Amino acid sequence: MSSSQEINNTRFNAEAQEWDSNIKHVESTAKAVEAIKRYVPGFKAGTNKDLNILELGCGTGLLSFALAPSVHSLLGIDTADGMLHAFDTKLSDHPKNTASPPNLSAINHYLTTPDVPEVQAAATKLHNAPPSTPKLRFDVIVSHLTLHHIASLSDMLRTLHACLKPGGCVALTDYEDFGAGAIPFHPVSKRAGVERHGIRRQEMEELLVATGFGGVRVEEAFVLRKEVEAEDGMPVRELDFPFLMCFGVRD
Repeated sequence: MSSSQEINNTRFNAEAQEWDSNIKHVESTAKAVEAIKRYVPGFKAGTNKDLNILELGCGTGLLSFALAPSVHSLLGIDTADGMLHAFDTKLSDHPKNTASPPNLSAINHYLTTPDVPEVQAAATKLHNAPPSTPKLRFDVIVSHLTLHHIASLSDMLRTLHACLKPGGCVALTDYEDFGAGAIPFHPVSKRAGVERHGIRRQEMEELLVATGFGGVRVEEAFVLRKEVEAEDGMPVRELDFPFLMCFGVRD
């Protein structure tokens, strides 16, 4: 595990219990859900209940629990134990219905290949597939505010491409790097472990195409207005941060 990943885990473990009470986390996630439903073809076609989804960087499950009722299954992965504990606590508090078991779960894993036993076992259980089913793949991969923490986007995109069924898609949302104005998105105290201050539109489009995705669209999906701290002579103020949808289909 890289030093940046360790820094991120330490931060997110500390923030996990209060994460869902941050109104901006909730607001941005709600906007991400709306964007995902606009872009992913299954929601337009009305076949969303057939979708098996993988979520990269699921955290406490804000996005997971919002999407799960609309799909067949959702498997979240994350590397912060504190976040996953919050996820599992919410799952255990979910109303029990033996006729309709929960269709989501989360595991602690840093994804580098789709075929590791942890991912395959969890996916097999959620997909209701026979245990002997080889190399399960996903219909959709989503993430929200995760890409800017990943050291190599090209490596991660190759992994996500391998995790998809033919015709499957990625729908990844993160804030845009529009220059120096994007840096205050994180307060100074939380910038350690941040690999980049947002996602660059053209770079991400080129990476998706180079990875082999078709139908690539990298464009503004929504805007989040949030308060940023005083810094470099500037007072506490509210700024608008555009969020990009990074979409592509595995041919």
